[in-house]
Amino acid sequence: MTHPNSYAIRMHETGGPDVLKVEALAPREPGPGEVLVRQTAVGVNFIDTYHRTGLYKLPLPFVPGSEGAGIVEDVGEGVEHVGPGDRVAYTGRSTYATHYTGPAAGVVPLPAGISDEEAAAILLKGMTAWMLLEEIRPLQKDETALVWAPVGGVGSLLTPWAKHIGARVIAVTSSAAKAERAKALGADDVVTGYDNVAQKVRELTGGKGVDVVYDSVGRISAEASLASLRPRGWFITYGNASGAADPIAPGRLAAGGSLVMTRPTLFNFTDTPASLARASKRLFSLVEKGVLNADIGQRFALKDAAEAHRALESGTTTGATLLIP
Repeated sequence: MTHPNSYAIRMHETGGPDVLKVEALAPREPGPGEVLVRQTAVGVNFIDTYHRTGLYKLPLPFVPGSEGAGIVEDVGEGVEHVGPGDRVAYTGRSTYATHYTGPAAGVVPLPAGISDEEAAAILLKGMTAWMLLEEIRPLQKDETALVWAPVGGVGSLLTPWAKHIGARVIAVTSSAAKAERAKALGADDVVTGYDNVAQKVRELTGGKGVDVVYDSVGRISAEASLASLRPRGWFITYGNASGAADPIAPGRLAAGGSLVMTRPTLFNFTDTPASLARASKRLFSLVEKGVLNADIGQRFALKDAAEAHRALESGTTTGATLLIP
């Protein structure tokens, strides 16, 4: 099968968005246990910027991208759950390209009610929300959760999902416009601005603190997150939007009242076909029920990946960002 116009976004060095270069690249034929997909939509995630800047070290040259959706063109030996012509979504490496070749174990078929764009916008972020809310420490009805960045890619799914569970959601965001959006997503209370967050959270909880914090901001938010928790509360730090969090001494967890801290990565929770199928099935069911919305805030041409990164890092995006090949 020939692909005369195929290309990828490749980086030969780490740095700013300008290191993302458009290069002609023929897709690799699938080997045993692999699929070849013509991509129709590619999700953009904050982790892609960490790969680009070198915060997360990777061998170069490198094609960024962690998720996508499209039409299966070919499958390798032993692949039976999907075949040519099937619409699929997947998490994997190097999806900033017109085509994706990767492990079939990371590929899920799409239900009729989920579009390619919805799947590419929601799979990685939605399964991250699943991991945070239902796997690490299942959030319970009537508990109180503090959600940082409630209108971002993951946050815009965390907020309505937590409300669906029956929890109270206190959101922390940076602007009045984002606060309005957080309320529309279901947040019960919103703290606007990053000053005195813990004090405001204490006031909103009658001095008790929250049961769990979902923190994707990192360096500037970690101490406020810890100070917002009730005794034996959970600090789940899962992102570095403001930079990596500073080291936290074990004694700080004791001082907060026997706090629990974890830094999860999705791939440790979807590392088997069974767990991936369970995560995606749960996610897609909530989308089809209307509990979750694949909120596509921005679309860029694949060739404009650098522009997409600039938008993401500027903090001006809302919901999900897609690249369209």
